[in-house]
Amino acid sequence: MEQYIVSARKYRPSTFDSVVGQDALTRTLRNAIQSDRLAHAYLFCGSRGVGKTSCARIFAKTINCTNRTAQGEACNECDSCRQFNENRSLNIIELDAASNNSVDDIRGLIDQVVVPPTQGKYRVFIVDEVHMLSTQAFNAFLKTLEEPPAHAIFILATTEKHKIIPTILSRCQIYDFNRISVADMVNHLRSVAQKEGIEAEDAALNVIAGKADGAMRDALSIFDQVAASGQGKITYQGAIDSLNVLDHTYYSRLLDAFTEGDVPKALLIYKEVRSKGFDSQFFINGLGLYFRDLMVASHPSTLPLVEAPDDVRQEMAARASRLNPTFLYRGMDLCNSADFNFRQATNKQFLIELTLIKLCQLSSPSPDEYGSDEGHLLPLKPATTQQAAGYSPIAETPKPQPRPATVDKVQERPVVAGTKRGTFQVGGHSIAELTRQARRQVEQTHSASPTAVTPTAEPVAAAPAAVRNQPFTAADVARAWTAIRQSTGNDRVLESALRECAPVADGNQAFHLDVPSEIQAESVRSALPRIVAMLRDALVNDSVTLEVRVMQGELPPKFWSEKMVREYIINKHPNVRDFIAKYHLKEV
Repeated sequence: MEQYIVSARKYRPSTFDSVVGQDALTRTLRNAIQSDRLAHAYLFCGSRGVGKTSCARIFAKTINCTNRTAQGEACNECDSCRQFNENRSLNIIELDAASNNSVDDIRGLIDQVVVPPTQGKYRVFIVDEVHMLSTQAFNAFLKTLEEPPAHAIFILATTEKHKIIPTILSRCQIYDFNRISVADMVNHLRSVAQKEGIEAEDAALNVIAGKADGAMRDALSIFDQVAASGQGKITYQGAIDSLNVLDHTYYSRLLDAFTEGDVPKALLIYKEVRSKGFDSQFFINGLGLYFRDLMVASHPSTLPLVEAPDDVRQEMAARASRLNPTFLYRGMDLCNSADFNFRQATNKQFLIELTLIKLCQLSSPSPDEYGSDEGHLLPLKPATTQQAAGYSPIAETPKPQPRPATVDKVQERPVVAGTKRGTFQVGGHSIAELTRQARRQVEQTHSASPTAVTPTAEPVAAAPAAVRNQPFTAADVARAWTAIRQSTGNDRVLESALRECAPVADGNQAFHLDVPSEIQAESVRSALPRIVAMLRDALVNDSVTLEVRVMQGELPPKFWSEKMVREYIINKHPNVRDFIAKYHLKEV
């Protein structure tokens, strides 16, 4: 029975043509051999499993081959090639510097350098993991490396070039090996599967290549593992189960939860991920990369940057076309912040869950932006054919109307004592609810007759080549206004004014600001041209206008203190005052 050999050894490259993913580098080495322009020292750098040692061995075999092919490859038939293939060549000496890193080990190597080859033209010394040599060993190696005998060629290999002293680097020709791309690994794994008679799905090979992280040796080892698990058949589901990979479908389901504003769904998916044994930091990193892939998939020119099968890539492109780019950027930022804070977090699960809740809120306007909503998460509306970019005109998303005030009807309902300490109800309404209703009622009265102030004329600029007229939603306006607030710098007056007000739609593209004082209005008017320009840029719409209005009369209810609201309710409803006195209620 033939002895089993793992794929990483069985399919190790033996010629320059069989090296995967290093075409430019192998072409350079082959041209140097054909033109007989060989350096005395080479340094091969790169991550694990990309072919450094394999290329060094191929190079050593090829320069001693007595019957090279027209393409500059070793013939594998001459005595030198056969000795090399049978691991009995005396012209190739390999040293593992990870375990032989002392001065005495290097001196032993130097003693062998002076011995000429018994067959062939060169003796090649391959020092693997050369960065592990001690400083004294490096210094002992310098003179020989700079002026070796004519028959000696040194090839140093390392995964950490920055640890090698500059005097060694200056004496070598340096070759940097690339990480092997997913596409190249999939093609090579497909070839191996055909040679081994293994039926393999391309989606499964993509999973294996992604798990290998650019290392061909790792990919072949994982390939053997999955093949053994599937009894000679490699399927996508088998690869996912065998490697315990977090499938992209989890992230796809999470994206649906984010766009729908469905917090429970997002948290349950995260629980499912944790129950399968996945690390939370690995999960949040993967979610950030999924947002990144959606971002690059949103444009045809960057779509190839998504390392995934074609069907998955097209699916992500279709999803990205329906999403607002700002949604993707903020999603990436939130995931990156969670990853950054993960190590310092005391409750790591809470950190991830809080991040998922924030991601669910990305598609909903903040309760502070338009005071009429109660903080509910608002789901995204499905995009129509005319809204290919994921936007909807603001006319289709009207500002929520305030609820009808019902405070005047309180006297018609019985007064009922509350069941909790320090609370009471009037006609089925709590004091907190009456406070909110009163605030809305008076706000509506005040906003009915504001005194308009003509804004300062904006400077006349040259007409742009093309007028931007991108449709936008109320949520887009809210996000743009948040960014404008954060750009005020050290102007505290302007910052306070912008924090206390938000654009109110007068039409599809016209807005006004209700500013409580003349001082704040002057501050806003002085910065109005810049504010309008930023708002237009954020909304990609040059027809947006903004008017500043100063509220006259009493302070608007929006800025009332709790004491002022309470006094208003008591004065308007004497039975509330009697109720408080009867039960000796106090504010808690």
